[in-house]
Amino acid sequence: MVHHKPDDATSDEASITTQPPSYNPSQAPPVYKVGYPPQKNLTTEFTNRLKETFFHDDPLKQYKDQSKWAKFEMGLQFLFPVFGWGRTYNLSKFKGDLIAGLTIASLCIPQDIGYSKLAYLDPQYGLYSSFIPPLIYAVMGSSRDIAIGPVAVVSLLLGSLLQNEVDHEKNKDEYMRLAFTATFFAGITQAALGFLRLGFLIEFLSHAAIVGFMGGAAITIALQQLKYMLGIKNFTKETDIVSVMESVWGSVHHGWNWQTVVIGLAFLAFLLFAKYIGKKNKKYFWVPAIAPITSVILSTLFVYLFRADKHGVQIVNKITKGINPSSVHKIYFTGPFVAKGFKIGVVSGMIGLTEAVAIGRTFAAIKDYQIDGNKEMVALGTMNIVGSMTSCYIATGSFSRSAVNFMAGCRTPVSNVIMSMVVLLTLLVITPLFKYTPNAILGSIIISAVIGLVDYEAAILIWKVDKMDFIACMGAFFGVVFKSVEIGLLIAVSISFAKILLQVTRPRTVLLGNLPGTTVYRNTDQYPNARHVPGVVIVRVDSAIYFSNSNYIRERILRWLTDEEDKVKAEGLPKINFLIVEMSPVIDIDTSGIHALGDLYRNLQKRDIQLLLSNPGSAVMEKLHSSKLTEHIGSNHIFLTVADAVGFCTSKSMQEP
Repeated sequence: MVHHKPDDATSDEASITTQPPSYNPSQAPPVYKVGYPPQKNLTTEFTNRLKETFFHDDPLKQYKDQSKWAKFEMGLQFLFPVFGWGRTYNLSKFKGDLIAGLTIASLCIPQDIGYSKLAYLDPQYGLYSSFIPPLIYAVMGSSRDIAIGPVAVVSLLLGSLLQNEVDHEKNKDEYMRLAFTATFFAGITQAALGFLRLGFLIEFLSHAAIVGFMGGAAITIALQQLKYMLGIKNFTKETDIVSVMESVWGSVHHGWNWQTVVIGLAFLAFLLFAKYIGKKNKKYFWVPAIAPITSVILSTLFVYLFRADKHGVQIVNKITKGINPSSVHKIYFTGPFVAKGFKIGVVSGMIGLTEAVAIGRTFAAIKDYQIDGNKEMVALGTMNIVGSMTSCYIATGSFSRSAVNFMAGCRTPVSNVIMSMVVLLTLLVITPLFKYTPNAILGSIIISAVIGLVDYEAAILIWKVDKMDFIACMGAFFGVVFKSVEIGLLIAVSISFAKILLQVTRPRTVLLGNLPGTTVYRNTDQYPNARHVPGVVIVRVDSAIYFSNSNYIRERILRWLTDEEDKVKAEGLPKINFLIVEMSPVIDIDTSGIHALGDLYRNLQKRDIQLLLSNPGSAVMEKLHSSKLTEHIGSNHIFLTVADAVGFCTSKSMQEP
């Protein structure tokens, strides 16, 4: 039988043993000592940490015990998933993909033309971006449901950032070249994050911040469309709501075109009604999907027959016919625009990546299959690198099109190929027919598309669940709406980081009490009937103890102790002789944390109070032992459970005269 003895640290550090407690040997259950983890050398520890950080999903596990040919095939399927699902592809799956591809094509063509205007690019560039990138993704992507192409938020962000560097009207060629350069670096960023398995970096933009940012961007995009909906020729280049509304009301008497207003509002009402029908009854999902192209056809026919363009209705005019020309020679690889393109590309690429991965995971969860986030990043990055060389701007996953793709019954990425072929046909044959398409209808299509990005239900839920998250959400929202897209994005990232820093530097510490009739100790705020143990204060630390929070944790524990001492004096209860620190949630500790525990121990010694630790984890125990702090505190004062520590305190109190 082994007893806890302060001067017998060596025997205490042996393997876990069972023993009856000295304070009540007849009734108490066995007491288990806290175990010491086996010693690891630096190389092993570093390798394990590296593997857990970058290869937590153990991607090479499937290659074990396989032949060289099998490994080659599996590697090929990993890089190009088409070689995996292509083996089982059949006519039944093609039927589903054909219907889905034709459906999303009818939605994407008018959207692409409109979104290119958000990026201040000619309409054909939006169509180019729905031709080449979807083909690349179909070969390399792992999501069966995601629909690839330009999206509203990234188009707006890209246009805003590019416009800050080059005026799209005065220097059109430089602007276009910078757009291709930004797209190239967006692809490099995305592919690099996936290849180096750094996908966790996009997680730093919290869900709440994304909800606020997307909502603000949707409002900004809708406000920008007032230029086309009202037929205003001289419109502000600023995106904030104040500047936009000043521009709108400043031209109310001489700048509005009533024919344009009628066309815009009439078809906006039609599009919203179509969305309502599709939302009300899922089997009519095709109604909102074909509504945009139907609107384009009808409005174009109306303008052509009545020559409304002669009465001030602004039209698309010429869309360049033909497939994507090469743009390799237009990408800046030297000169001052390289750094600008890199900066714009990194920011826009990260936002596009966040949106695409979120969409892919959403639909994968619904259909119960897995997607590899890092593999998705490589696929998205590769398609944007190739796209930048074929006159495309940044493409990513579109939520509206992906939702339609899903509801239309897509089975594989072939639906993207079908959509791409329809866009190709449009570029080769149909583009001249868009000449008389009114800009107002494009504005209506964009407004109807981005309305769904304002997720007020999610904002309400965020308010109910976490007020700090709500501040991040509203900060991003108002930053975008009242200042600019980049400022809103900066606020979103800043508040997300601020929340992380606040949680790390000011972790929660709680007072524990005993639930009557049990040996369980819980938070006294959560369980008001939990009883305080006479002469003992029990504090739980709910965080790792690092240099950033070690002093705060020490001071907060002492404040808990002081508060309890004041209560004891006021109520005439026994003096506090023991402080138990419950360390189950403490996953790690650094040298600053060890110094803080040492300072706490010395402070308590001066106050004649004994420090006891409960259930420190293996990483913590290893460092406490290496620093010799276990020798100062006494290994007989480190317990596996709070109940064991309380039992020790009770035994000691009973032994005192």
